[in-house]
Amino acid sequence: MDEELRIIISGGGTGGHIFPAVSIANAIKARHPEAKILFVGAQGRMEMQRVPQAGYEIKGLPICGFDRKNLLKNVKVLFRIWQSQRMARRILREFRPMAAVGVGGYASGPTLNEAARMGIPCLLQEQNSYAGVTNKLLARKAARICVAYEGMERFFPEDKIMLTGNPVRQSLLSPGLTRAEALASFGLEQGPKTILIVGGSLGARTMNECVLGHLGEIAASGAQFIWQTGRYYSAHIASELQRLGKPGNLCVTDFIADMGAAYRASDLAISRAGAGSISELCLVGMPAILVPSPNVAEDHQTKNAMALAAKGAAICLSDADAPAKAIGLALQTVADPARLASLSANAKALAKPGAADAIAAEVVRLARQGRE
Repeated sequence: MDEELRIIISGGGTGGHIFPAVSIANAIKARHPEAKILFVGAQGRMEMQRVPQAGYEIKGLPICGFDRKNLLKNVKVLFRIWQSQRMARRILREFRPMAAVGVGGYASGPTLNEAARMGIPCLLQEQNSYAGVTNKLLARKAARICVAYEGMERFFPEDKIMLTGNPVRQSLLSPGLTRAEALASFGLEQGPKTILIVGGSLGARTMNECVLGHLGEIAASGAQFIWQTGRYYSAHIASELQRLGKPGNLCVTDFIADMGAAYRASDLAISRAGAGSISELCLVGMPAILVPSPNVAEDHQTKNAMALAAKGAAICLSDADAPAKAIGLALQTVADPARLASLSANAKALAKPGAADAIAAEVVRLARQGRE
């Protein structure tokens, strides 16, 4: 390509949006090291820290979601949407991207809307089995929609859909540690079965209640546990463990920076059912008990989890049942080698390890096509 490749990637809000976005950017840079990539996120959201940590520039919009409980507050939301559209237009004019990528989240709405209006080819990446509101609204204007699940023609024009899977963190594809080294990094030993408990990038109260209500069962289990509490909950958890006593077979951390090591060390995960988490679990063939969050749009985590459970690739447990049943079910499952092997094989069969490369190739194709 004679002209320098310039790509905008917009969206965020949670790790489930940010990790795929960064993976797509990395895949574009691997193909075209000279490419210029600019992210557009929402001010005050986690992408404003995570994207620069990954080595990319990001611009923030004052966009936020509608308040469904207090309708009067939405006057301010409408003003912020108008502001964000104006800022997005200015960013696009200054950066002059050849293609725009939307990964979902507040910021992708105004950015992709303005990009489409300016004739810039747009690609959407939908992580979930039930499409998000922003991507459904943008679908008519997109040139291509990359999805992770079959049957997405329910939401999008069939001729625009490309089944790629979800991009995941590249570090998971080539774990640098042996299992023994991974266990040692969490202060755990070889031999006992290891259960990983994670509540997503922000933590989850229900997942933490699963542990706090069963410390005695954990201590007596003969298994060992890695528990990511989330930074928001870490002070409360520390106080509770001081009061109740922390079992010696329980490794507690507020955030796991190296998820590759966590997966390498573990035999089973208890996890939320965000699209990014599910893609990672499938990629590494991790047997999992999925506890969908009820606090997400269109209950998409339940739909994600059920899609895996229907294929024998995970066990689905409701958020309401998890505090009472998750630990017991996990201990029962890790004691059943045949069940673990079946869950692992079925999960791995659903993995799509080349997702980021496939999406990057399509972004570059659209960028070139737009300049022909």
